[in-house]
Amino acid sequence: MIVNVTVENLGPCKKLMRVELDAAAVDAAFEEITREFQKQVRLPGFRPGKTPRHLIVKSYAPQIDEETKRRLISDGYRQAVADQKLRVVGQPDIEEIQFAKGQPFQFAVTLETAPDFELPDYHGLPVKREISVVSEEDLERALNVLRDRRATYIDVARAVQDGDFVVVNYTGTCDGRPITEIAPTARGLTEKKDFWLHVAPDSFIPGFTGQLIGAAAGESRTVTVNFPADFVARELAGRKGVYAVEIVQVKEKVLPELNDELAKSFGAEDMARLREGVRTDLQNELNYKIKRSTRDQLVRELLNRVKCELPESIVLSETRNVVHDIVRENQQRGVSKEIIEKQKDQIFSVANNSAKDRIKAAFVLGRIAEKEGIQAEQREVAQRVVLLAEQYQIKPEQMAKQLRDRNGFGEIQEQIISAKVLDFLELHAKIEEVLPGSNP
Repeated sequence: MIVNVTVENLGPCKKLMRVELDAAAVDAAFEEITREFQKQVRLPGFRPGKTPRHLIVKSYAPQIDEETKRRLISDGYRQAVADQKLRVVGQPDIEEIQFAKGQPFQFAVTLETAPDFELPDYHGLPVKREISVVSEEDLERALNVLRDRRATYIDVARAVQDGDFVVVNYTGTCDGRPITEIAPTARGLTEKKDFWLHVAPDSFIPGFTGQLIGAAAGESRTVTVNFPADFVARELAGRKGVYAVEIVQVKEKVLPELNDELAKSFGAEDMARLREGVRTDLQNELNYKIKRSTRDQLVRELLNRVKCELPESIVLSETRNVVHDIVRENQQRGVSKEIIEKQKDQIFSVANNSAKDRIKAAFVLGRIAEKEGIQAEQREVAQRVVLLAEQYQIKPEQMAKQLRDRNGFGEIQEQIISAKVLDFLELHAKIEEVLPGSNP
């Protein structure tokens, strides 16, 4: 079928492949497609499958031509890629050059391929792993967090002290004007009623709550603040604000005792069981961090040992995904669009470097999986689908349909294979156990 294939390098991981199919293959495809049309279509006055061939050709010539080209390109492209042993990534760009019945068919394909590199020796990769267990201090800190969740706040008839909580009414101005005239989106900084504040240095606006110390319920105070240079409301950054504050209530935080009653409020039988459960949770979290650090070191070591170019379109696509994630995280933290816009070049640079590392790691781990015969089993994919369904609170069948609709099963298989490769690398790594705090 294929009489000639040439491959020209256009750049890193980018190639131009020209394919020529012989005239006999073109004519055979025409005949096959024509027969299929003859079986399937109906013309007035003829039974299905009995329409004369010349009438089919006359009535459906453009459709027959298009279907013939499609099939020749599909089959010819697949065969040429296999013959040339190309690892194609992304979507190829196909251009028809010559097509006519009784003549050879020529088409050209611009495509990107996986990077070509020699796998380094990946056995015995050096890793530093912390020897770390949950300490009594860690346990006490975690239990105090649980106490804090069950804290109560009681009114006290005294002046505000450091560490108290206060309920206040306030109105704020800047340069003698309501703050919303300067920062329209900062309505919460202009006026609030029955607003709770923790009297602590970093609470609310820096320096605000400290000026309330010594005041009693029913008392009013004027509070002056300097908005930080990196303040979330950009229009106020570096400016001075003046607040009229009324103290409505002064509250003292009361923590519960570490006893069986507290344990039962968290679903434990008694304090001993609560301690045991908290210690287990802390150790699991610690083990996860150690595991993640180990895998990060393995990937970093592999990336340092492999030098290769990467497909530009995939790098660009992944860079856009990372940029989207960074922007979304900044917006969730309250960073304004104006600040994000000013940092767009820096964001793109960070995202581009991250994207290159991710893509390079995926290619290297994929090659190791091929060499070691590591695959994603069907049951492993099914288990992942069930977990995702539970996470999104839908039926597994619905999740499977969503994954099929967006071709998501390939991504799941890649995640499973990458995890199994990292398990393999860790199993064969040269691990040095170090004390906590020794940076890997």
